Amino acid sequence: MVNVAIFASGSGSNFENLVKAVYKHAEIKLLIVDKEDAYAITRANKLGIPYVYVNPKAFAGKAAYESQILSYLQAYKIDLIALAGYMRFIGKVLLENYPNRIINLHPAYLPEFPGAHSIQDAYDAKVKATGVTIHFVDDGVDTGPIIHQERIDIDPAWSLENLEEEVHKMEYDMFPRILDSVCKEAENETSSN
Repeated sequence: MVNVAIFASGSGSNFENLVKAVYKHAEIKLLIVDKEDAYAITRANKLGIPYVYVNPKAFAGKAAYESQILSYLQAYKIDLIALAGYMRFIGKVLLENYPNRIINLHPAYLPEFPGAHSIQDAYDAKVKATGVTIHFVDDGVDTGPIIHQERIDIDPAWSLENLEEEVHKMEYDMFPRILDSVCKEAENETSSN
């Protein structure tokens, strides 16, 4: 099994969905949050998943902040990080310690609509379709190698809330499947080395 840490900043609905999924190759071991009042903490408590709140404002810079996170990841023997609504850029410390071992869920069909407001951006652009992308994290904004993508057609009658709901349904279906698949590949790489 591959030990996974989930990073979240907000409500944690994708975190909860990931914890409740059934895996053959992944085990969710830890939640890392960067906001003290993130509802994801309440979900972690209900689900029996250990969590750590690391306050980015308590550190002189990103390297010191990520070094603190890294110490928790090492203590829990984390092999892979999954970002689920984590609203911070990943820096050099984590990228160097987890090369091709950090994956992100992005609610758009990249390279379309990168950044923090992709569902709103797609809705405002009145495009016919959007999607969901899972990709490896690099030092850019939603620019890492794509692992998996799925498209969703946008009904012109939908409100922004309808579109958000449909995108989230797709996320809840995709993310656990792809996480398990990435963990299977990681296991295969480890066993062949």
